[in-house]
Formats: sequence, structure tokens, C-alpha cells
Amino acid sequence: MAYDAKVLEVMIASPSDVVHEREIVRDVVAEWNAIHSRKDALVMLPLGWDTHSSPELGGRPQSLINERILDHADVLVGIFWTKLGTPTGEAESGTAEEIQRHHAAGKPVLLYFSEVPIVAGNLDLDQFKALKSFKSWAYNEGLVETFSTKEQFRNDFRRHLQLCLQGNEYLRNLTKIDPDTTVEAFPGPRTDRPRLLSDDAVRVLTLTCADDSGGHTVMRLRHLGGTTIQAGSTALSEDSDRRDVARWEAAIEELVAADLIRDVGYKGEIFEPTHKGFLAAEHFKGPG
Repeated sequence: MAYDAKVLEVMIASPSDVVHEREIVRDVVAEWNAIHSRKDALVMLPLGWDTHSSPELGGRPQSLINERILDHADVLVGIFWTKLGTPTGEAESGTAEEIQRHHAAGKPVLLYFSEVPIVAGNLDLDQFKALKSFKSWAYNEGLVETFSTKEQFRNDFRRHLQLCLQGNEYLRNLTKIDPDTTVEAFPGPRTDRPRLLSDDAVRVLTLTCADDSGGHTVMRLRHLGGTTIQAGSTALSEDSDRRDVARWEAAIEELVAADLIRDVGYKGEIFEPTHKGFLAAEHFKGPG
């Protein structure tokens, strides 16, 4: 059934050496839309120079990208690995110019630096030196994030995107998303629970903490047939149903953000309840 929704444009700013990470951003945005768009009357649309620009004469290339794409964006996701990019005539690179212009406009920037190892012979020393200088600027401007695997980037960005939507004042004024829709502290009385933690997240937590046979773990295992999500000894997802998988992945990320479970495999595959998580599970026990 059709529904009305506001469109939030998400700019992906990155040099050419992080193609896979750009696709991860698009995948995570698609997951968010599948789970939240109808409920929140909000759809996020990824933008990027690689998908939204076309050949055109009549101006500085980066200026055309700024005016046609960047200036319409509400959120910017910046990703770097070994390169800063090509100078534009006004900035060290196109990506750097996009980030600095968006930041100067008072709009939110989620900035990531990859620490994935690289073969020394493939490293452009001039580019790496320029990137190091830009990184120093970024660290002085606010909080940035690093990642050492693509899976870590996927998990971190999924969590950060939701936190940004709920916590950034510019975005809250656009979207009207309630900042109290996820847990920020230990849950209050049971009557308050639906406002603080989703039913799916409560189910994952209580199944995990109650089931000794499952080793008190949440497992998210990706394989050729799809993704299996299990809480304790209870399987929650259908491998072939991507929407169902996205639903339970969102519940896991909600619990991680609330510090009720933690990643113990460091690959986003195995999670265990924290002390706070066990206490919260006890809190949720009771009739009904």
C-alpha cells in the first residue's frame, strides 16, 4: 500500500579505493528503509559522484558535483583508506572539498578511516601523506571512526546511522524521529518498556539470557544461502527472507547500542549479554 514519506538524501563521499565500503553504505541504507520507512514516514536516498553525475562542460568539475548533488544532501558519509583523491583547484581533493563544504553548512558528517592492511608496494606515498594531513584536520573538528574489517564497518555504520538520526538536532528537526525510541540507559518500569526497547529486541535479549543450552549467545552467521540469526537455541530468521533478516539485525544493533549485548567475536557474528543485559532480561520477565 502506498504511503507518504519524507526523503532524506545521504551523500557518500570517498576516493576510488573504497568501492566496497560505498556499497556497504548503500546496503545499510536499504536495510534501514526496509525496516523503518513506513513507520517513520522517512526514506533515505544514497547519493554519490559515481552514481549521480554525468558528463557536462561549463564549469569546474567539483563545482558541478557540489551544485547538482552535494548541496541537496542532508547527511554525508565520508570514507577513506589509502588515498585522499585528486585536487580540485580549491581543495586537496574532491572528497575533502565535499566533506568540508557539507560540514561548513552545519549538516552532519559521519567520517570513517579504514585501517585494513595494504601491500606496501601498492601504496602511493604522496596520497598517503595528503590523507594523513586531512586526517589531522578531521580529528580536530570532532569525532571520527576507524575500522579494521569491512564487517566492522558495516556493523558500526548501521549503529551510527540510527544514532545520528535520533541524536543530531539538524536531522531531528527534519525527520521528527523520537530520540527515545531506543534504550539509552537501564530500562525503567515495565510499563515504560515499549517506549524504550522494541518487542523484537526484548525477544532476542530474553531468549538469549534464558536459554542455557544456547550458551547465552546471539549468533549472526552469513553464508552462501543467506544469513542465520539465532538467540540462544532459537532460530529467528529465514535465510532466504532478506526483510526478516534485516528485522532481526536491527534488533541486535539496538541491543548493542544500548550496551545490553556485546560483540565477542569482533566480526559481528557472536554476541553475549552484558551484566546490564542480564539485569534487563530479568526486568522483562513476568506475566505476559
